[in-house]
Amino acid sequence: MLSQMKASPRSVVLIGFESSGKSSLFRGLTGDAAGEEANFRGSTVMSRKARLSAELELTDLPGIRLKDDSATTKLALEQLSEADTVILVVRGTHAQVELPLLLGAVNLHGKKALLLLTFEDKSSAMLHEIMDYYREWLGIPVTSADSRRLQIHKQQRLIQDIAAAKPMRSTAIPLLAPKIPVVRPQTTWFEHRVWGRGLSLLVTVLIFAVPVYAAYLFSTWMQPIADQAVIRPLTALFSEFPAIIQAVMAGNYGILTLGWYSFLWAFPVVLLVGLSVGLVEESGLKDRITDALDGWLRYIGLNGRDLIPVLSGFGCNVVAVFQSRTCSACTRKSCVSMITYGSACSYQIGASLSIFGSAGHPWLFIPYLLVLFVVGALHTRLWNGRSAAHALPAYDHTTFLQKPTLRGVSWRVRAVIKQFIFQAMPIFILICLVATLLEQVGGLTWLAGIVGPLLAIFHLPSEAAPGILFSILRKDGLLILNEGNGSLLTMLSAGQTFLLVYLASTLTACLVTLWTIGQELGIRFAVTLASKQLLTSVGSTLLLAWLFA
Repeated sequence: MLSQMKASPRSVVLIGFESSGKSSLFRGLTGDAAGEEANFRGSTVMSRKARLSAELELTDLPGIRLKDDSATTKLALEQLSEADTVILVVRGTHAQVELPLLLGAVNLHGKKALLLLTFEDKSSAMLHEIMDYYREWLGIPVTSADSRRLQIHKQQRLIQDIAAAKPMRSTAIPLLAPKIPVVRPQTTWFEHRVWGRGLSLLVTVLIFAVPVYAAYLFSTWMQPIADQAVIRPLTALFSEFPAIIQAVMAGNYGILTLGWYSFLWAFPVVLLVGLSVGLVEESGLKDRITDALDGWLRYIGLNGRDLIPVLSGFGCNVVAVFQSRTCSACTRKSCVSMITYGSACSYQIGASLSIFGSAGHPWLFIPYLLVLFVVGALHTRLWNGRSAAHALPAYDHTTFLQKPTLRGVSWRVRAVIKQFIFQAMPIFILICLVATLLEQVGGLTWLAGIVGPLLAIFHLPSEAAPGILFSILRKDGLLILNEGNGSLLTMLSAGQTFLLVYLASTLTACLVTLWTIGQELGIRFAVTLASKQLLTSVGSTLLLAWLFA
């Protein structure tokens, strides 16, 4: 027992505000590939751990936001109770502002501590004077670093400082602390009173539109190759197996057939969107955009920080729901509502483009996305409009714009890929199994027979019912309408094609997303959200049908 206790490493955690340089510091101390992601305390909030030495284990917690009540912030602060040593990460450029706020937010009673000032390269020449002051007043080691470019000798010195950490003498910062000039980050057009919001909105669209379109081109090119090299050989391989095994593995909703097809259409979007977002985050551009658009988003029940999860939904709604944990408790449900209605996931985008193309109206995709976003915003405003008014403001600080580093971007992209492969894909495979079983017992045919007559209300033929029904299971279920070389689609007008795709896209979130929401926010909320979305979808589709008529 004593030998096991001695072998246990000392727990060291990094704590600081968002954009303080914690993640790049973790990379510099442990190496790009050293850290392993893990959920802490049963949540989907990710921390990253790695060994610094035989005696020290380093944990990078999510960045906290002052006066914020998000699940991420709460869990990050609670995690301190399990730490032996705490590294307080504060920007050296704003030390006198941020350090008192950080000390007021965390409980360091009985903890060994080390103060580390980042952005050393951008800090005032008086940085060493303020370091000496904090070292004497707090009674703990104080050091500084350029966390993005951590040299080996600096890394070794930091590890020595961590080993020398000690409890604080005091957390009260007297008024007589030496004043150093605050180094102001660059002022850009994103802060312009007139053009700032418009520019931010344009850049936001490009950040996601470009990778989504590139992914679509890749998947379109790759699909015939995958059909020839993967789908057909697998179908032939399982043709000699019992019918149930053949259906489960290589049927219409088979794990290998539809599962691979789903991966082919979703993974490129997730990868390229993750790369795009990684570049934006590493450059500091993300915070400029979210701050600029905060005022507009509050009109629909969101705030600026909710923008990234909403836009991430264009890659995968499941991953976006996970990312919504960073939202305030006041706005998270609004954010999830906007994701399920207005964020067209990669499956939905690919299927919609395919249907519009088969029908001979590819140009419909642009107004489709526009209507989806506008109605999604109105839907969020209608059901959750007051949420953002009660959201507590985070610590307001402007980030520095800087050149992204390859190691920083790749580190962020790897985290997104792991989340997609190990959290989203298993759920997709489970849904494939459920859909296959329903198909085998005739459940899907029975349900389609019920839905078909109802489509007459929207001036749509009953033959379109399977596509709408399957899109509830998965957003790419609409692709079933391509059967027979799209013979049904060629008989529909442009208005009917638009209504069909819009109704199938918005009637409800897919079962994968609803299941995830139920796990995250409770079954009751998932059912309520689905009911509200159903009402908005039916009402807006009826309005569109009347306008088209």
